[in-house]
Amino acid sequence: MKLLFGTGNFGKLEYMREVVEGLGLEIIGLNDLDLNLQLTVTEDGKDPLENAKIKALAYYQEFGIPVFSCDSGLYIDGLDAQIQPGVHVRRVNGKELTDEAMIEYYSGLAAEFGGEVVARYKNAICLVLDEEHIFEYNGDDIVSIPFLLTSRVHPKKTAGFPLDSISVHIETGKYYMDLKSDETNYSSQSKGFRDFFLRTVCQQI
Repeated sequence: MKLLFGTGNFGKLEYMREVVEGLGLEIIGLNDLDLNLQLTVTEDGKDPLENAKIKALAYYQEFGIPVFSCDSGLYIDGLDAQIQPGVHVRRVNGKELTDEAMIEYYSGLAAEFGGEVVARYKNAICLVLDEEHIFEYNGDDIVSIPFLLTSRVHPKKTAGFPLDSISVHIETGKYYMDLKSDETNYSSQSKGFRDFFLRTVCQQI
């Protein structure tokens, strides 16, 4: 079965293709569609699940094919609730941040806290197969383990995942840029996402 992943982020697209490998699913992204996309989706949900559903329904209505969307929120220990990044991790003071700007902003925030802060991502996914089969999920098995955001920027960068350059794995002390796939929090998240597809779309095939 072919599924549209409602994203133009190549890094996220490749990650999800790895997640579903062997499940008989073909994941395509927005950039794979031979269309001049005019749709603008306003992600104004209060949490990751609301945003994931907004995006998935919008893309399903636009293209009429099975689609899923994901969203995440960044939560930092010690920050007041009203200034938590949450779902606005890329938007600061009304401005959309580039990868480089994200690294600069969040490394600076870590510096304000003495050089590092503890953070975690809360993730959500919404899958729309058709109007009668809509699946939403934001369980604990797709929440990241706690990690450190540091003011010390790694020289390497990965497009689409800018904060990996300032994220440090607490258990090993390694930057996420230097971790093997089985050492990162992505391994547990990957299983959570894979299990979601197994109990939803794979039951329909």
